[in-house]
Amino acid sequence: MGISVAPTEQPPRRASSGVDEFGPYVLADRRKWAELAEQMPVHLTEEKLQGIRSRLDTIDLAQVRDVYLPLTELVNHYVLHTGHLYGSTHNYLGLSEARTPFVIGVAGSVAVGKSTTSRLLVELLSQLPGRPRVDLVTTDGFLLPNAELQRRGIMERKGFPESYDRAALLRFVMDVKSGVHAVSAPVYSHLVYDIVPGEFITVRHPDILIVEGLNVLQPARRNRTGLSSLAVSDFFDFSVYVDADESDLRSWYLERFMGLRESAFRDPRSYFARFAEMDAAHARAYAERIWDTINGPNHVQNILPTRGRATAILRKDSAHDIEWIRIRKV
Repeated sequence: MGISVAPTEQPPRRASSGVDEFGPYVLADRRKWAELAEQMPVHLTEEKLQGIRSRLDTIDLAQVRDVYLPLTELVNHYVLHTGHLYGSTHNYLGLSEARTPFVIGVAGSVAVGKSTTSRLLVELLSQLPGRPRVDLVTTDGFLLPNAELQRRGIMERKGFPESYDRAALLRFVMDVKSGVHAVSAPVYSHLVYDIVPGEFITVRHPDILIVEGLNVLQPARRNRTGLSSLAVSDFFDFSVYVDADESDLRSWYLERFMGLRESAFRDPRSYFARFAEMDAAHARAYAERIWDTINGPNHVQNILPTRGRATAILRKDSAHDIEWIRIRKV
């Protein structure tokens, strides 16, 4: 069954040039998309889903069935066909190396729900036939330590592309994609808001690796010689961009920040512990400043422009429900 645009759907928004602002995609609303799913051999309980979703995410089993099962099935098609291409290419070249991991990028703004999407994909993909080994790494571990951000004078730009050790992140993904047996990534603590010295997560030749982060779909940049270098996204076999209206993103961030005052911020080790006892008005004003000066500009300047580079775009409405899906034409 193919994807078609239902007559009741809003037509794609077009720029003054007449080109769809999202790029060359096929559009499906949630009902059309849900019709694509076959009976997949995956099982997910409400209890398991509760442990997967982020605090404010409203995803339920119906949305898993309607949105994420078809997405998992589509990814599986990519995995299978990429494997066939890999095998035929190696036969042609007379090579005998084992197949390298299939790499998926998950991108989107702060507070949009990337973590829920990534963890859910890990759960569903790992239940596919053959029980592939699926690992998840977030790019937070490749943020420069706070001391280095302060030394460079960019602490207020944490999350912007320049706040990451991009060379280390690129080496990590290249090593995984090259088939290196064990590759390690630094660990980031959201509690202390910094890299944890001496702690690493090690990826050992997974079948599928999911790389989640704000800027994972950034294109290659020109180096000092004027030539384009490699980008992390060059090594993705599939990518997902979780999208939402900017006003909703801002509301979700503020709601999350204020909610954390009653939970994680009450831990005396928390970088944000001072906001647990601060009155609500001042805490909210601080969160608004963070969004308006850091997260919002980063979204507009660096994250949103990469949306059109994704294989799939999942668009959320103000209630966190997926309202439509775009799949890049191939």
